[in-house]
Amino acid sequence: MDDRQQSQVTSQGDIALGSTAETDIVVGVDGSPESFAALRWALHEAELSGQHINAVFGWTTSWGMGGEPQTDADWNAMRDRITDTLREWVDKACHGIDVEPSDITLTPVRASGMAALLHIGSKAQQIVVGRRSLGRVMRWLSPSTSAALAEESHAPVTIVPNVDADADDVQSSIASALGSAKSPLAQEAETSADGPFVVAVDGSPVSERALRFAAHTAKLHHAPLHAVFCWQLKELSPIPGYENAVAPISAGQAYAEDLIRRMVEATSVPDAIEIQTHAFHIPAAKGLIDISRYAGHLIMGSRGLNGLDARFLGSVSRQVVNLAQCPVTVVH
Repeated sequence: MDDRQQSQVTSQGDIALGSTAETDIVVGVDGSPESFAALRWALHEAELSGQHINAVFGWTTSWGMGGEPQTDADWNAMRDRITDTLREWVDKACHGIDVEPSDITLTPVRASGMAALLHIGSKAQQIVVGRRSLGRVMRWLSPSTSAALAEESHAPVTIVPNVDADADDVQSSIASALGSAKSPLAQEAETSADGPFVVAVDGSPVSERALRFAAHTAKLHHAPLHAVFCWQLKELSPIPGYENAVAPISAGQAYAEDLIRRMVEATSVPDAIEIQTHAFHIPAAKGLIDISRYAGHLIMGSRGLNGLDARFLGSVSRQVVNLAQCPVTVVH
């Protein structure tokens, strides 16, 4: 880390910054293990893509820095202390990652973390944040900052779980031990340290954007890409031949497999990308959370899965963001 990295802050530290360039990755940093995992993930991504990293720390005067400064000199001194702290965090995260110091910007901003990320990352390639390491029940019941950010942002948001902190999840241990016998994706995942990339597809416009994002990202990582469609009979259109009757599961499965094949064929992705398609007879949220145990990266739309369109972030998307066991990118 050197002086080529720029700290961006007004004289009193208030948020008053222009948006980040569309080629940048904006990552939220606050010194927590979760934000460290997110920063490491973003740096690895930049190492592959050559993108610029903007490490953003939204701070307030309640953040262990003493009383609120009263003069410009006091504000400048606080700004310098905060910048030094942010630089220490980024220096630690950079260990073993080949990213040029000039490709990292430090941005301490006097604002809440969410407000800072929404403002600075409004036109970024993606915003990256860590997910708090709460138990599954608490993640379900407690408000999720990462889910709220994915709900409000216009840019894609990637949520990185803190794997080490979640390692004691018994269900995760069971899935790891038995996965090779249970998951259609597990055999391929075993050949890759990170597992295959998976994108949720349902035919909605936002899932088409998610598919294009996933194809670009999988190509960058040289990772296999799987498109999945989680379906239930009540959510499929009338199946040909069963307009006036309840179709058997086998007919629904065949129809769903044909649907996702046509969805992928109708979406413009590079010819060099080979996409495997899968249809699973399972509720979308449960299916995608199960898939996240074996995937290296899960990409999905912000709403619209299987017709579920909540007022803000789709209910399926929110559940997956809160409970997935791999990085999740929500595309709008």
